[in-house]
Amino acid sequence: MNSGTYMDANEVAQYLKDNTDFFERHAELFSTMKVPHPHEGKAVSLAERQVLALRERVRGMELRVSELVRAAAENEHISDRLLLWSRGLLKERDPQALPAAVAGGLGEIFSVPDVALRLWADTAPGDAEAPWRGEVSADARTFANGLMSPYCGPNSGFEAAAWLDREVRSLALIPLRVGIAPEAFGLLVLASPDAERFTPSMGTTFLTRIGELASASLSRLLTEAPRA
Repeated sequence: MNSGTYMDANEVAQYLKDNTDFFERHAELFSTMKVPHPHEGKAVSLAERQVLALRERVRGMELRVSELVRAAAENEHISDRLLLWSRGLLKERDPQALPAAVAGGLGEIFSVPDVALRLWADTAPGDAEAPWRGEVSADARTFANGLMSPYCGPNSGFEAAAWLDREVRSLALIPLRVGIAPEAFGLLVLASPDAERFTPSMGTTFLTRIGELASASLSRLLTEAPRA
């Protein structure tokens, strides 16, 4: 502290920190001291300013709780749809009908505008003309092998986007593999003309679960499953 009577702002702040009982000894200051209102031009008492600060903190906490409740409700809704889709796959007894069940179920239950599926591992000879056995380049297969988690974001000219019936602006690319096998045996594409439907900021937990369930179901079509 300065040797004179003058104290600068930092010294005043430090003094109050060091003397926590100051306002107990000078309780009248709560009603007489005036500080600026945080949102209005008028001055308010120190006690009122503290109440305003607490209200703002409570309001912020309420908003955070509301966000958590909304996120929980949304996750529960997605979980319910995931269960409904999974039930449909389990009920399908015909392996040849599984690709349509996977893609069609995702489009209908999750309201995905565009869905495509390609499998390139060996399947039954009679599957050669099936839509999901369409041509896939070596580059696309290498790309799928390198995906350790789903890609979610803008369509940057991916080959997989050409498997769809129309142009899309955002998509999710989900590799299909048996267990932890390094090589994928197929690729699942969820897409939309809406650029904001699939974005890099989206979580991929549910997309990963979709990939695991689709892989487990579609592996029934493989004549020789890749080694996990």
